[in-house]
Amino acid sequence: MLSKDKILNAGSSVRLLFGASRKARIISASALFLAACAFGAAGVAPMPPDPSDLPVKSITEEIALPSLSEQIASLQTKEQLYLREETVRAGDTLGTLLNRLGVDDPAAAAFIKSDRTAYAILQLRTGKRVQAQIDGDGRLKRLTATVGDGGNALKNLVISRQGERFTASEATATIERRIEMHSGEIRSSLFAATDAAQIPDNVASQIVDMFSTNIDFASDLRRGDRFNVVYETFWQNGNFIRAGRVLAGEFINAGRTYQSVWFEEAGKQGGYYTFDGKSLKKAFLKSPLEFSRISSGFSMRVHPISGQWKRHKGIDFAAPTGTAIRAAGEGTVDFVGRQNGYGNVVIIKHWNNYSTTYAHMSRFAKGIRKGMKVAQGDVIGYVGATGWATGPHLHYEFRVNNEPRDPMSIQVPNVQPLAGAELQRFHNVAADIKHRFALLNARDEGTKLASK
Repeated sequence: MLSKDKILNAGSSVRLLFGASRKARIISASALFLAACAFGAAGVAPMPPDPSDLPVKSITEEIALPSLSEQIASLQTKEQLYLREETVRAGDTLGTLLNRLGVDDPAAAAFIKSDRTAYAILQLRTGKRVQAQIDGDGRLKRLTATVGDGGNALKNLVISRQGERFTASEATATIERRIEMHSGEIRSSLFAATDAAQIPDNVASQIVDMFSTNIDFASDLRRGDRFNVVYETFWQNGNFIRAGRVLAGEFINAGRTYQSVWFEEAGKQGGYYTFDGKSLKKAFLKSPLEFSRISSGFSMRVHPISGQWKRHKGIDFAAPTGTAIRAAGEGTVDFVGRQNGYGNVVIIKHWNNYSTTYAHMSRFAKGIRKGMKVAQGDVIGYVGATGWATGPHLHYEFRVNNEPRDPMSIQVPNVQPLAGAELQRFHNVAADIKHRFALLNARDEGTKLASK
């Protein structure tokens, strides 16, 4: 209900309305109409319902779950397979190996013994790993192993079963090459130090070969001498296969530091170099035979056949007939054939007017011919007693500008140093090795500080 004040105010508005001009009356009337509509709308708009007042309806439905016996039956309908891995032990037979793998399958054992490819399982070396996949009854489903040794291409051997039929196949194994860095300190011997650092023996032997021209490892080693070595290793399926070549070495002996880096020139055999690109390899071997003794030196002597006193222009190495003769240095074959008292002889010309002669051979190496290139250490023939010889031996001559020199006393030069583009490529390799050595030295210093 409207109050008295509101009615009076409305009357005043009516009076004002009728007393105003026609235009003003129209505007005022419109304003009053809109206000009344707004007031009416505000008065009658309903409020939204309270959610708590809404009706709630519950729906319940039962879901059937399989019983325990049904779950077990479902699992039993699916074949359960098991994977076992074992390493080959010394004295293992096929039976003992399969038994440790959980294989109880006479048919599988018979197949392995009869199949030429599968039989390689019986030739695995001690320590090799074998994996077998079997079912709940011990029947073999699949057997895998890596066959071949470090010197040959490794292959993965797979024996698989389809129903009652077995098959065996080989595939080239994927080999991963890694670079490893280790350091060590001499306490008693080099091999004791490498064992303590878990460095393989063939890597230790390469360290000896690298530095043997500067260090006598039998007498020069001192307690506290240190070394760093970078070498390659090969892995297959995460298993260590073998250690490869030493890529760089650093040896500190009696306060002096010796360093070497492996580098391969394009089209040539690789070798070890100092960090400034100078080869550590001597241009010529001291002896063309690996195992021999000197039976006659470079001196005056009575010739064993003529009986005359004359100068012996070479060195005689006594060795059994058939012993391999190696090229003393890299060069070109200048002569292959027979020469009077020399018998079967090979002459090789080397760089800088050096030449070497190998006489009294029983036979030449297969394929050796005039004009062919030979590398240091290549077999060129075999020890014999052809020509003027009283017994099997090698007569070896070393000449400079065609003048005979004593190979046992001459200062043998090193292989020619690197130059040009190859030297620049070598510097890139050496820079990486220097960084690795710096890391090893920093680690060792940190270990020493931590132990104090």
